[in-house]
Amino acid sequence: MEASTTLLSSTDGLPTATGRTPNPTIAPYSTGLHGVNQSNNFLFTDMLWWSLGILALLVLAVRVVELAWAQLRLVSAMSVAGDKQAFWKLTQWSWMPSVKKYILYAPLWKKRHNREIRLSSAINVGTLPSRFHALILTGYLMSNLAYMLVLNWSNKNKFEVCAELRGRSGTLAVVNMVPLIIFAGRNNPLIGLLQVSFDTYNLLHRWMGRVVIFEVVMHFVAWAYVQVADGGWESLADKLANDVFITSGTIGLLALVIILFLSLSPLRHAFYETFLSSHILLALITLIGTLIHCVSASVPGGLPQTPWIIAIFTLWMLERTARMVRLAYCNWSGRGFAEAIIEPMPCEACRVTIHLPRHVDVKPGQHAYLRFANVSPWESHPFSIAWFEHQYKESSILPVTEKDGVPSTSKTLQKPIGTSVSFLISAQTGFTRKLYVKACAAKARSITMRAAVEGPYAGHHSLDSYGHAVLIAGASGITHQTSYLRHLIDGFNSGVIATRRVVLVWIVRDYEMLEWARPWMDKVLRMPGRRDLVRIKVFVTRPRSAGQLAMLGSQSATVHVFPGRPNIPMLLAKEVAEQMGAMCVTVCGPGGLADDVRDAVRKVQDERQVVDFIEEAFTW
Repeated sequence: MEASTTLLSSTDGLPTATGRTPNPTIAPYSTGLHGVNQSNNFLFTDMLWWSLGILALLVLAVRVVELAWAQLRLVSAMSVAGDKQAFWKLTQWSWMPSVKKYILYAPLWKKRHNREIRLSSAINVGTLPSRFHALILTGYLMSNLAYMLVLNWSNKNKFEVCAELRGRSGTLAVVNMVPLIIFAGRNNPLIGLLQVSFDTYNLLHRWMGRVVIFEVVMHFVAWAYVQVADGGWESLADKLANDVFITSGTIGLLALVIILFLSLSPLRHAFYETFLSSHILLALITLIGTLIHCVSASVPGGLPQTPWIIAIFTLWMLERTARMVRLAYCNWSGRGFAEAIIEPMPCEACRVTIHLPRHVDVKPGQHAYLRFANVSPWESHPFSIAWFEHQYKESSILPVTEKDGVPSTSKTLQKPIGTSVSFLISAQTGFTRKLYVKACAAKARSITMRAAVEGPYAGHHSLDSYGHAVLIAGASGITHQTSYLRHLIDGFNSGVIATRRVVLVWIVRDYEMLEWARPWMDKVLRMPGRRDLVRIKVFVTRPRSAGQLAMLGSQSATVHVFPGRPNIPMLLAKEVAEQMGAMCVTVCGPGGLADDVRDAVRKVQDERQVVDFIEEAFTW
């Protein structure tokens, strides 16, 4: 085994603060780099970096091919009728449907993926990863375990083996903190570059955090075992209390252990706002403790991992700064601050419209994080942008025409000076419940309060190249779909998209919930070309009265309202039978609905037709 330079304390062989003389065969391996195999540490560091880098490059390559193929499909099909897009209807690669069915869209086991696993009404243990995500996580976990356990087990000096384990686990922990911090950020540049959702990065962040905590614990145990063997428990307590190097590392460890405990799914879901605030504080304590731990080591220039932890700390600070900059830019200008109009809705929801004093570009499928001054201003939560309107400054010019002797003034529209963004927030617990209660307490049609929007984020899924789009929403999930609906109708009228058929399926519990999206749907229904493109199917699962049931029979040529739950497999099979060009199925709603749609999309892959699946989810 190639070991690094031996670094011994000047007090070796002399009594310590506890009165015990260090054992010369043990003491060297309790601290410093003696016994640490730095060549292997750097080798496995490079292997870990390369494995993550190669995975990112593969995803990037796939995304480039997908974008190029979608652009080719768009250019060739946007001037072609739906029934003439037969070439794009069938898959060009015979193996692709099987890859989608058994890997990309497949749950880990059977059907469940985003439907929460509940042990009781109060205990939620989270969701299961998809099969593709499980493969990535398994490779990542196993490689870290293998890197950590490749030690010189033939060495008869077990304390030297512990020193090697201490160095390896500590190195891997700091290395893994780099992607851990990057994946946690809303402004993660890889989201746009690789077009991978924040939800996926959040999943990877959680598991990387668990790996880091395990490696830090092993790092501490390997040191403590040698320290106790050398000087007893008294020397361990003395080091923890009086040695800056050991104390700072231990504080970082304790912060991580507390994070692990608080992040257990039942606690995290039951007290999410508390978890989120404490998580940020504990993460900061961990970074500071680790930084002090690295720079205060009895090694010239600090531990070799010092530049990495400085880079990690810098990345964390830059991401936080980017959030503050986005908040300030979107919500403040010379015209004032952002304000929100909050309307309480039937069935425990709020319709929120925030008037931003600055023009903000909004794309379909995007979401934003909201803060309200009078409702937990330190908390921000993500919500899909349902609708947006730009405000323009009008300037009058001289009258140019007359009609009936009355001059008319022509007005020219200038560059947008502001944007209003609308959201639908269903009252659950915590922040959303507080907002709903406050809106209802005002006993008015609406209330106004200072608010802030951070975003918009995401929106990298484009449906423009698909000849056929099926948009499925459950309850408040309609907000995600209305943004696409509006965009597709505009694109259809302008002749710049390939879409020739759009089916919107909205599933609500009660008829009164239709009021949630009424302003936006009214505008959609009045848009030119809507009847030629869009079919709307609304399913009310629990009508409250005979009067509501009677109203469910109302329908037009393009809008149908039904009682009961939809048969998702049958509904999707019907659309596949009438498919125009390539098809995309998107879903936003409860986990159970999303799993049903995913399962139905997997079943139609056997038809060899192009049916892609997109799920919008915020798992936490």
